[in-house]
Amino acid sequence: MRISARNQLKGTIIEINEGTVNGIVKIDIGGGNVISSTISMNAVKELRLAVGGTAYAVIKATSVMVAIDD
Repeated sequence: MRISARNQLKGTIIEINEGTVNGIVKIDIGGGNVISSTISMNAVKELRLAVGGTAYAVIKATSVMVAIDD
């Protein structure tokens, strides 16, 4: 696979919460960091995602928001 996105974080799938239309996939990328992504259930099935498997969190964003605590 080749892709233009530069933010590619390899990790282990630790949880998949399946919904009717979408699923929430959690990927442990190490150092106590977990990335969560909502993708379609069709994508979960097509990619054959399973807990314990390896996957990449690919991040491509056009904007980043900044917030502070009150």
